[in-house]
Amino acid sequence: MKLQKATRYGLYAVLELARDPERQISATDIAGRYGISTNHLAKVMRDLGRAGLVEAARGAGGGYRFIGNPRRITLLDIVRLFEDIEGNGSSAKEPGEDTDIGAALDLVLSEIDDIARATLSAVTLSTLLKTMQWRDERTQRLRARSLASSADRI
Repeated sequence: MKLQKATRYGLYAVLELARDPERQISATDIAGRYGISTNHLAKVMRDLGRAGLVEAARGAGGGYRFIGNPRRITLLDIVRLFEDIEGNGSSAKEPGEDTDIGAALDLVLSEIDDIARATLSAVTLSTLLKTMQWRDERTQRLRARSLASSADRI
């Protein structure tokens, strides 16, 4: 599934902030970490704020903090803020759609969209954060083993 830049930026920001809801991070810091435009991210942050997921704190030491419930908010909740994934897009028919092959292809593509929506709705922010933590810990264990193995050979 190809996501728009705003959607991806929104996911980056929400997940970064949800890692530690007590911490405030500026849009500039988030943008720098992910190599994205601060101006574009600021627009995304406004949308996330309107959705009640983040809160802005102004002034020195200000920034954004996560105020949602990571156990209840799914990736689909974030994606829906920026994407029309319900398939209510253009009603104009593409050439070939009215053929038997076109209809069969549309059916398969519709099923793929349904699977993507189901997957996004099944993954909460909390689940993804735990997966990230598990992956980081696994990488650290593998590095430690590799270093120990290298030291044994010397």
